[in-house]
Amino acid sequence: MPKLERITVGAILAALALYSAPVAYGQAEPPKPAQIVVNDSGGAMQNAMRAAFYAEFEKRYGIKVVNTSPVDLGKLQAMVKSDNIEWAVTEIGGQDAILAEKFGLFEPLDLKVIDLSNYPKHLQNRKSVFPKGVYSTVMGYRTDVFKEGSRPKTWAEFWDVQKFPGPRTMQNAPIDNLEFALLADGVTPDKLYPIDVDRAFKKLDQIKKHVAVWWTTGAQSAQVLIDKEAVLGTAWNGRYYVLIDQGAPIAIEWNQGVMKESSFGIPKGAKDAYWGQKFLSLVAEAKAQGVYANIIGYPGLNLEAIKFTDAKLIPFLPTSPENFPKQWWTDLAWWADNGPAVTERWSRWMLQK
Repeated sequence: MPKLERITVGAILAALALYSAPVAYGQAEPPKPAQIVVNDSGGAMQNAMRAAFYAEFEKRYGIKVVNTSPVDLGKLQAMVKSDNIEWAVTEIGGQDAILAEKFGLFEPLDLKVIDLSNYPKHLQNRKSVFPKGVYSTVMGYRTDVFKEGSRPKTWAEFWDVQKFPGPRTMQNAPIDNLEFALLADGVTPDKLYPIDVDRAFKKLDQIKKHVAVWWTTGAQSAQVLIDKEAVLGTAWNGRYYVLIDQGAPIAIEWNQGVMKESSFGIPKGAKDAYWGQKFLSLVAEAKAQGVYANIIGYPGLNLEAIKFTDAKLIPFLPTSPENFPKQWWTDLAWWADNGPAVTERWSRWMLQK
């Protein structure tokens, strides 16, 4: 465990004078630790978080941020159960965030410290899962195949292989694909949940033979279009953006895109929970999120962050004023409850001819 830094009474008073924000849990500010540990997903995202959040936290509070990875729900459960918490904050993905909250693995968020007032309304009163960021699964296509004025804009058109011919690519997973199938079958976004699984698979039967590649990694999802193995597909928005920024003949259709949040949580019983709240408060700030988006191409959920985002990037973000209203949110609670059974059915379906 990290050793606590020695500080004088004068230093404590100076710190209290400098940081006049409300105190988490209603307690006096505790002594600063030498470091806190933030567990994240690693790779390029970790580098972006280092530049946008970790470095600023270190500068602001004089506390080193040590990062570890990968994100692991099982390890989080084991830590909390054994009361041996290594992390002050951990990233947590999608359905796992819902499960972690359900299992009581997180400390409550102190919303007097963490300002979510500029977030979408349904995210402003979170209990213990902090909405770190957002990404979308969207439709992408080759612009040299589908010319201006004759490009697919809905999932019904994605399914229309007569009007929009050519091989498709989709993720080898049921999440998103079941919803896309229902949208193609005429269901409106507000009626998607609970998912009519039988109806969705029946609709998927119609497109299956036209899917040339069932992608399994984010990098593969967009590269399939570059390699012309498919001319129309699905991918996470950032994967398309990287190639578009390099001049690839690819475009994104944001209409009926599906948004998912990435999340942070403070493990239950974390000894540096106070500083975890301070860290999440920083992550919630619009300017820090603008820095993050400019580096990685994925935005936070503070809708004011657009003001600090590179203008050329804004059209490629799910949270842009133009793109945000065209999309809908995944019901992660439904997937947390039903995901294992639906995934098993998906595996069987993929084996069928």
